[in-house]
Amino acid sequence: MPPPAAKRTIDMQILADWVEPGARVLDLGCGRGVLLEFLAQTRQARAFGVDLDFAKITACVRRGLSAYQGDMLGYMRALPDGHFDHVVCSRTLEEVPDPKAVITEALRVGRTATVGFANHGYWKNRYDALLLGRKPLNPVYPHPWHESRPANPATIVDFEAFAAAAGYRIARRAHLRGDWKTPCPFWPNLFAGYALYQLAR
Repeated sequence: MPPPAAKRTIDMQILADWVEPGARVLDLGCGRGVLLEFLAQTRQARAFGVDLDFAKITACVRRGLSAYQGDMLGYMRALPDGHFDHVVCSRTLEEVPDPKAVITEALRVGRTATVGFANHGYWKNRYDALLLGRKPLNPVYPHPWHESRPANPATIVDFEAFAAAAGYRIARRAHLRGDWKTPCPFWPNLFAGYALYQLAR
């Protein structure tokens, strides 16, 4: 399986390519600030993060980053419309109680919302569930069931149907194979392990 650092490199570069220099960026579920720091260094972004985990926010502050410890929805609801240029939900929506509400608020406070998620429709996930009768365990879902966190697994078809029903425009998209780095140009719902979308109203 690719090491965590390798998995982050390609999707962070894609995200950075979608952010104009000097943009105001909010990272929801920012963790220890790896993406925030990357955007600040490579795009001179005015980046801000939100995370529930106090230790992770402390790590952000140690990196010299601006971050808020608390609930992302509560934080966004206190902001005016269009406060940020971009809101990023990278590997976050799978874990929140109400993904629709998060995206709705992200598109209110930001001009765009970028969402990245592991594709539950990836063929190895289907194989593990259908033929082996177990929770998927592969490069896309590398943790056994007792260490797993995602509560809202979604497929690429699921996400695109949601965006269409909500009336959101897909401004950009990128699909990566199960190695997390090779572009997947064909049948992404089956062969892509990871997906990135930039939504706009």
